[in-house]
Amino acid sequence: MAGFFDDLGKRLSETANDLGKKAEDTLEIQKRKSDIRFLGRANDRDYMDIGKILFEKYRNGEVVDTDMAALCEAIDQRNEEVTKIQAEIDRINGVATADATEEEEVFEETSEE
Repeated sequence: MAGFFDDLGKRLSETANDLGKKAEDTLEIQKRKSDIRFLGRANDRDYMDIGKILFEKYRNGEVVDTDMAALCEAIDQRNEEVTKIQAEIDRINGVATADATEEEEVFEETSEE
């Protein structure tokens, strides 16, 4: 009987640890998604600035290519950051999915015994 309670305590502890890890992963994913939204809003502002610059250049009959280089570079840098963050989210999701699969396999093995 003592072995049963020891095993039960161990399983409850492991389950609590797993839930804590999953909660941390979820919070990290939400933080990273917030970072993506922030970067996207910054890009939207620069896209609007590009449009304003183009329009002013158009109205004044000026060449538009060289003046937009800094805005375009900033957009490219943020897009690269978005790609990195999305890869990190995918990695975290992959780890969470793998952990859940292992947990299910362990549960199935112990249920059969």
